[in-house]
Amino acid sequence: MLGWFQALMPKEDRFFDYFDKHARLSSEAAEALRALLAGGDAVPLNGARIIELENQADQVTRDVLLAVRRTFITPFDRGDIRELITSMDDAIDQMRQTVKAISLFEVTSFEPEMQQMGDLIVDSAKLTIEAVRRLKTMRQDAAKLAALSTRITRLEEESDELHDIGLKGLFKRHGNSSPMAYIVGSEIYGHLEKVVDRFEDVADRVNGIVIEHL
Repeated sequence: MLGWFQALMPKEDRFFDYFDKHARLSSEAAEALRALLAGGDAVPLNGARIIELENQADQVTRDVLLAVRRTFITPFDRGDIRELITSMDDAIDQMRQTVKAISLFEVTSFEPEMQQMGDLIVDSAKLTIEAVRRLKTMRQDAAKLAALSTRITRLEEESDELHDIGLKGLFKRHGNSSPMAYIVGSEIYGHLEKVVDRFEDVADRVNGIVIEHL
C-alpha cells in the first residue's frame, strides 16, 4: 500500500538539477586541468580555478545530502543518491589533489602522456554529464546509459595504459640520473590516473542505479 501511495506522489526532481550542476562543475574543472597540463605561466591560474570549482562542487554535495534528509519522496533510494553524489565529488576532489601535488613540487611542464590523460579526463567528465542527465529518464534510456558506462570504462583502460607508458618513460630518462624527477612524475601520474578511476566509479554507480530500477 505504501509503495502504491508513493508512486502517486510527486517526486522531488531537484536532485537531478543538483547532479547536473555538480557534473558541469567537474567538467569545467577537467577543462582547467587539461589547460594546466599544457604547462607554462598559466599553471597557478588554472590550479586556482580548479580549487574554486571544487569548493562550489562541495557546496552542491552538501545541498544534496541535506535534501536527502529533508525530502519525503526521493527519485530513487536515498542511499543511492548519497553514494552517487559522493562518488561524483570524489572525482573533482581528486583533481584538487592533483593540483596540490603539482603546486607542492612546483611543476610547470608536463609529459605528453600526462597531457593525453588530461584529454581523457575531459572526455570522462563530459560523458558523466550526459549520464547523470539521463538518470531522469533511466527506464527509457537504460541502453544509452549502459553504453555511456562502457565508454567511460574504456577511457579508464586507456588511462591505465598511458600511466604505465608514462612511468616507463620516466624511469628510462630519470631512474638513475634524477630519482627525484622520477618520484615527482610518478606522483602526478598516480593522481591523474585516480581522477579517471573516480569517473569510472561514478559510471558504475549510475549503472547500478539503473539496474535496480529496471
